[in-house]
Amino acid sequence: MATRYDESIASEIISSFDARPEMLVQILRAFAERFSCVSAQAVRQIADELNLSRADVHGVANYYDDFHATPRGNRILKICQAESCQAMGSRALTAHAEQALGIRLGETTSNGETTLEAVYCLGNCACSPAVLIDDAVHGRVSPEKLDGLLSEPGAAR
Repeated sequence: MATRYDESIASEIISSFDARPEMLVQILRAFAERFSCVSAQAVRQIADELNLSRADVHGVANYYDDFHATPRGNRILKICQAESCQAMGSRALTAHAEQALGIRLGETTSNGETTLEAVYCLGNCACSPAVLIDDAVHGRVSPEKLDGLLSEPGAAR
């Protein structure tokens, strides 16, 4: 569960890894879990406490797709944009999702519930177009099926 950034909690996270620079990826992962992102403030604090440059920390945080500079929604909807899924309608599905959620790719709904992202292959090409909702892959997703998936109990909009 994401919480508001708190420097003392951030220091505890860094300390839990003995403030070792070689644990940077694990520290970033812990920050992302706790705060839902690795903000510019977090990059500064991590760099200071690990005695690394901000550029080093920023570079690692930007290299991995799992780290984001701004908070993400409670639910993550990723729509495959690879060739097989495009051939089977993922562009139209993406346009539908953008309209239904009122956001564009890479954005989060105003209520903070859902983030819409592109992904480039979910390994489900035989069932294109594919989407990933949180940790569940769904295949042969039509706009109607997507609406149903998003309206299931616990689904965020």
